[in-house]
Amino acid sequence: MKAVVFHGKDDLRVDTVPDPKIEQPTDAIIKVASSAICGSDLHLFGDYVIKLEEGDILGHEPMGIVEEVGPEVTHIAPGDRVVIPFNISCGSCFMCDQDLYSQCETTGSREHGKGAALFGYTHLYGGVPGGQAEYLRVPQAHFGPIKVDHGPPDERFLFLSDVLPTAWQAVVYADTPKGGTLGVWGLGPIGQMCVRIGRHLGAERVIGVDFVPERLEMAKRWGAEVVDVRDVEDAATAVNEMTGGRGCDAVIDAVGMESGDETFLAKIAQRLMIQADRLEAFRTAQGAVRRGGTLSLSGVYLGLEQNFPLGDLFDRQIQIRMGQANVRRWTPEILPLLTDEDPLGTEDLVTHRLPLEQAPHGYDIFREKEDGAIKVVLDPTLS
Repeated sequence: MKAVVFHGKDDLRVDTVPDPKIEQPTDAIIKVASSAICGSDLHLFGDYVIKLEEGDILGHEPMGIVEEVGPEVTHIAPGDRVVIPFNISCGSCFMCDQDLYSQCETTGSREHGKGAALFGYTHLYGGVPGGQAEYLRVPQAHFGPIKVDHGPPDERFLFLSDVLPTAWQAVVYADTPKGGTLGVWGLGPIGQMCVRIGRHLGAERVIGVDFVPERLEMAKRWGAEVVDVRDVEDAATAVNEMTGGRGCDAVIDAVGMESGDETFLAKIAQRLMIQADRLEAFRTAQGAVRRGGTLSLSGVYLGLEQNFPLGDLFDRQIQIRMGQANVRRWTPEILPLLTDEDPLGTEDLVTHRLPLEQAPHGYDIFREKEDGAIKVVLDPTLS
């Protein structure tokens, strides 16, 4: 089969690799129909994550058709259409019983002290081959796959794999009071859905912060007030002024450690001739939270970070919630919304659908924010 394979920093190739096979009685094999590129994939592309090895297959946002199942997989069968959550969870360990599926003790790496195994995301998280491929072996398939209807376009359901539950958890963790104000730092795919879910769950105002014109325009279409950081001296100050000097009831950092050599505000930092660093988004986001408010982190941070403003957070009594999305915790709430009415606009997120062979190009335009790329989906059926 064909698959997107890591060969080193900035070097992805579409190679021919062996087809996956059933290895455990709880495995399934799916034929991949769509597999999105995630912002956290760009960390791998840029080689900012350790324990990624040459030959690893990337991708953790797939859906497709079941080809084969192991003898202990009974809730899905060949021919079913399924979405595959990015975290691999058993559904029955202590952590899964707490709905903390991203912390599954069955698949988690005890050697590296990490949570649940992830598809296509380094050997720190199990080294499981990913879904940017024609076929995918799905471990723990007795629990993980989400069965969906045949018929509607893939975009209706694809984001159950990561984007929708990640954004939903971020908004729930933000705990914006009904009628309150939610800030969203970073208007990539997760930020876009945070805007829509925030409004859906009762925020009266959502203020989105970014510097990419296409992202700002998309967020405005879905009811956000936007701040273009190219036009202001300090984004937190601008947001605080928009809220009468108090700040937002809650802010979501949907940026995390930015994926390239630059951080979220690096282009602005370059314009202002200052040095940006990997906590730039976090620091500006927390500066826009009102006293007693909440900061919700959905962006990925890796390893130790310095210059953490602990004293300021303490003084202002800011609550912080964070973590990988517990995908199956949120899918029962999200799935009923994936209707023809499409209130979350799932079909208004994908900007590029490319053949699998064009994956390196897809990674390039997504990372460099070129050609209006907001969400790129790879389709192994296209040529």
